[in-house]
Amino acid sequence: MTKWILGALFFLPTFCVLAETAEEHGLRIAQEADAYDTGFVDFTADMIMTLRNRKGQESVRQIRSRNLEVSGDGDKAMSIFDQPADVKGTAMLTFSHGLEPDDQWLYLPALKRVKRISSRNKSGPFMGSEFAFEDLGSQEIEKYSYKHLRDEPCGEWQCYVIERTPQYKHSGYSRQIVWGDKEKYRVVKTEFYDRKNSLLKTLTFSGYQEYLDHYWRPDEMYMENHQNGKSTLLQWSNYKFKTGLSSRDFKKNKLKSIR
Repeated sequence: MTKWILGALFFLPTFCVLAETAEEHGLRIAQEADAYDTGFVDFTADMIMTLRNRKGQESVRQIRSRNLEVSGDGDKAMSIFDQPADVKGTAMLTFSHGLEPDDQWLYLPALKRVKRISSRNKSGPFMGSEFAFEDLGSQEIEKYSYKHLRDEPCGEWQCYVIERTPQYKHSGYSRQIVWGDKEKYRVVKTEFYDRKNSLLKTLTFSGYQEYLDHYWRPDEMYMENHQNGKSTLLQWSNYKFKTGLSSRDFKKNKLKSIR
């Protein structure tokens, strides 16, 4: 989100892109959207994660999220599981980067140890959800190449449709297609294609709210896996911005004692 889960790709006035290639146009849209979302400083939020298997059976988890904007590098994020009891105390820490592999650590209280997530395993599922580890970092511009495909309506909004291709190693995706609202830089939908270029997952965003008279965040994010029939719903609440978080709050050695 933010520059977190799944990035923003959107607006550029038509008169600026007439002489641009589709690739240049797509990159410029991504840069404009990234610049628009810069300056939130930090935020905290609560999340309910609902996992649903192909039979419709559900399990629910309660999570707290902390996010810190970092100048000159990718953002930092921490997720702390509070419920249910079997995952209580589990914590995930992510330092996002550009083309360099993101640094990610997972604290597992049952083992009482911090596990570093290998860059080769970033396509694996996060805590049994349909979100991969690589989906959790901020979507830095350098991570992808871009191509503007077309413009089309997306519900009540008008959207650019952008193809982005991962440029970092060991991605589980061959490409992603992103629908982005032209007016307010809101991602509406992202399609993820596997390494064989088959549609793997679709992530849809809904219930956007505006914070600090500028920054838009969704109330819900729904990830559907078309190949295994599973899905994950993230319901966000209690957003608070500019809370005073600093890099000291995102230390690996804090994972074991986080509450």
